[in-house]
Amino acid sequence: MPRGKRRSTADMGPDDEDRYHSKRLRNTSSSTRRYTKSEDTSSFSQKRCLTWFREYTSPDEPELLGPDGMEKFCEDIGVEPENVVMLVLAWKMNARQMGFFTQQEWLKGLTDLQCDTIQKIQSKLDFLRSLLNDPSSFKSIYRYAYDFARDKDQRSMEMDTAKAMLQLLLGKHWSLFAQFNLFLEDSKYKVINKDQWANILEFSRTIHHDLANYDVDGAWPVMLDEFVEWLKASTNNEIRRS
Repeated sequence: MPRGKRRSTADMGPDDEDRYHSKRLRNTSSSTRRYTKSEDTSSFSQKRCLTWFREYTSPDEPELLGPDGMEKFCEDIGVEPENVVMLVLAWKMNARQMGFFTQQEWLKGLTDLQCDTIQKIQSKLDFLRSLLNDPSSFKSIYRYAYDFARDKDQRSMEMDTAKAMLQLLLGKHWSLFAQFNLFLEDSKYKVINKDQWANILEFSRTIHHDLANYDVDGAWPVMLDEFVEWLKASTNNEIRRS
């Protein structure tokens, strides 16, 4: 629905201006929202960062940004919640649970990024995405994603969650991802454990598309040995059919 526009700072007194910073007033396009220019916003302010955080929390839980607040935050910065850049941002915050940011996590990550306004975090999105192109950072983000996304009541990750996260992280970068995803759908596996998760990344980075350098006596988890057998059988079936 249409959202009201912010009042001009010219119409505000000193008390009004403080209140202006502490509430969210929306219009029809989230990208047009701006903080007042009456104060210097070029330098990072932890107070302003905390005030911004409060826009996405409820009076009952002022120190926890939950799913509703996350949706509003994503809308404000112009990013879909499922976008991989949100995973990178969560990694920067060292957020513990998917769909939630605590006040401490928010301040940690955004202090590191020096972001206390919508415009500042928007200006950092390309930088956050670029971290996925750095092998060391990507490995750290990938490993972080396991504990971040899994149900905290379980030691392993549910298969549906695992497939979604693998699609997000490896779907565009691993030439065998489509085949591996089909293998998971056909397999008996209902969960993925942490060792399997870590080795999937190593396998995707080191094993050639044609499996030429795959060592049957290597120390891969049984899941990946079974994937290789499945892939070879599928390839042979396709050859026979052709």
